[in-house]
Amino acid sequence: MSKNHYILSIDQGTTSSRAIIFDINGQILAQKNFEFKQYYPKNGWVEHDPNEILDTVIKAIKHAITESKINVEDICTSGITNQRETIVAWDKSTGQPIYNAIVWQDRRTEDICENLRGKNLIKEIQKKTGLIIDPYFSATKIKWIIENVNEAKKIISNKNLLVGTIDSWLIWNFTKGECHLTDATNASRTMLYNINKDKWDSELLELLNIPHEILPEVKNSTDNFGLINKEFFGSEIPIEGVAGDQQAASFGQLCFDKGMIKSTYGTGCFMLMNTGIEMMLSKSNLLSTTAYKTSLERKFALEGSIFNAGTVVQWMRDELNFINDSSEVEELASKSKNSIYFVPAFTGLGAPYWRSDIRGSIHGITRDTTKADVALAALKSICFQTRDLFACLIKDTGTEAKDFVMRVDGGMSRNNLMMQYLSDILGIKVERPLNQESTATGAAYLAGLQSGLYKDIADLKELWKTDTVFEPNKTTDHLEDEYEGWTKTINRLINNG
Repeated sequence: MSKNHYILSIDQGTTSSRAIIFDINGQILAQKNFEFKQYYPKNGWVEHDPNEILDTVIKAIKHAITESKINVEDICTSGITNQRETIVAWDKSTGQPIYNAIVWQDRRTEDICENLRGKNLIKEIQKKTGLIIDPYFSATKIKWIIENVNEAKKIISNKNLLVGTIDSWLIWNFTKGECHLTDATNASRTMLYNINKDKWDSELLELLNIPHEILPEVKNSTDNFGLINKEFFGSEIPIEGVAGDQQAASFGQLCFDKGMIKSTYGTGCFMLMNTGIEMMLSKSNLLSTTAYKTSLERKFALEGSIFNAGTVVQWMRDELNFINDSSEVEELASKSKNSIYFVPAFTGLGAPYWRSDIRGSIHGITRDTTKADVALAALKSICFQTRDLFACLIKDTGTEAKDFVMRVDGGMSRNNLMMQYLSDILGIKVERPLNQESTATGAAYLAGLQSGLYKDIADLKELWKTDTVFEPNKTTDHLEDEYEGWTKTINRLINNG
């Protein structure tokens, strides 16, 4: 390998921070991840320590560089992908956070959202941002910090308050405070960014009383985001690709063409369909979002968000002690003999229901229900919710189900039992790539494009390798009956919730 042909990818997720060193062929040379603490101060509140996030990122990068046995000088570029919507507020004079990061899963701002809905702003906000009014997005979290954190009130008048999503926090720290930046995909998840005009929306900022100057400058997903200071790893490394985790995963899955779908099964589950150069407003409570933006083109996507996927397996591992390791859930679920329903609404229901008040529940248990039954029901619940989202995509686009192929990634996509059930319940092919780190790969590809390592998107398509294609077994009555049971369970919860 010639010098200067390695890419550092930083994948800052909801439960862990990961660093991966890629070569120019998209092969992983080394990777390391570190989990960090989740804070739940009140019911429905979820927080992270921003300094711990930064520390775990730095530690992961150092480990990956050491393990790869390459010289830091040979890393020619880096990309950042991050948990979206999560907000950090910090004092630019000290560099210290003034409050914990408020995580995308956090529901504390429901009252603010309800107030906005009461002002009949749903359609206007959707038209501008592609989003619905929900605590999931960054805008109301920023408003909450400004109104409820004393330090924010104090430093905002001195113009020392900065806020941003996790990418902004990392960029600001790695560039030693020189760059307060984000990219178009992360900005498109704030509910403050006009994705048609590609800029912060002054009317929305005024509506929520959020000063423009506290927000980062928005750049393309492939762009110059400054240099990682040499004090960190011994040599400067350009930051040249940034995207929110789901858009990065879509890019890593090479979903460049209109109609291509990827579904990521990580902490949550997120399905994106590329809708091309036009923003398509959903009639089915899906989100319209920026898929990626380069100097040559901007693509949009429809997205459906399931708030809890991998968290269900973690819960069974950590709280119920059903398994010792997440990888054991497939074997446990395969022993199930009874059918029950599991609704994993730990932090509410996401698309297409958007009910932040509903909580998790298990239905249909009897005296002989086993932990294997609970495990299988948990896995099926993610597949049922995926079908909910898939039905919305079909309705919004008018495309027949059989015309779709879904590319999957994320930790849960390694579960063959679940992926086969997913193919069966959707009635379409499900394609799993050989490289499961699609999110980090997407960030690496974006950085590689900007740095010139790759000439164009055609170069990236040459790197695709398929691991497994799951094909649906013949649709059987019992599958439709199971899905009908799911919809009845959800409807009862919604009507009584």
